[in-house]
Amino acid sequence: MASLKDRVALVTGVASGIGRESALLFAQEGASVLCVDIDMAGAEKTAHEIAGAGGKAAAQRADVAVASDCEQMVAAAERRFGKLNVMFNNAGIMHSDDGTSEDTSEATWDLTMNVNLKGVFFGCKYGIPALRRAGGGSIINTASFVAHLGAATPQVAYTASKGGVLALTRELAVIHARENIRVNALCPGPLRTELLMKFLDTEQKRQRRLVHIPMGRFGEAKEIAQAALFLASDASSYMTGSEFLVDGGITAAYVTPE
Repeated sequence: MASLKDRVALVTGVASGIGRESALLFAQEGASVLCVDIDMAGAEKTAHEIAGAGGKAAAQRADVAVASDCEQMVAAAERRFGKLNVMFNNAGIMHSDDGTSEDTSEATWDLTMNVNLKGVFFGCKYGIPALRRAGGGSIINTASFVAHLGAATPQVAYTASKGGVLALTRELAVIHARENIRVNALCPGPLRTELLMKFLDTEQKRQRRLVHIPMGRFGEAKEIAQAALFLASDASSYMTGSEFLVDGGITAAYVTPE
């Protein structure tokens, strides 16, 4: 059974999507949750929802692309709840101007890398010492199925950033495996979240993505939260350095079923 009783979890990107659903689920399963987002109002809303359901949560504003913000959010988790056991580096962006190598600007590339890859690096840089102080724990880094497949709709900066998350996850998993610190990458498939629906902003774009998914539908953030709970808990105690694909079968598909 996946339980987070007496654990402390820090989740980034909690204002919506995977982060929000994971924070709610982690709290439901017994964790005290530091809810982090660049959108403080969104972080507070999620924290208040947890508290309203009888859980323990606090909100913290942080831009994960800024080292000092990441250092402070980890310190806030330890200060508020006494320790840190689970670090979920989930915050990310998918820029609407992200396209091919020819039409993606340097600014869009840099912003995407700063949030999606450097943000995970900073989360690990400051989170790992806190997990060590707690005697070990679990780090979950949100990657994507596009780190395994080229996307039907071009998004080179996003795809490259998520590939970097996989490589970073593997290396950190090996470095820290004997410290009781597990590091895994969560690779969602296409989800019906605000992040993706803003990118797939026409029915043609949505259908172009859907046709490749054997299950024939977009996933839901709640389904990915269940996978995050598994990686956060002792149910996955022998997993580290893994790439956990939860993708409706898209990476397994060669041809689309009729």
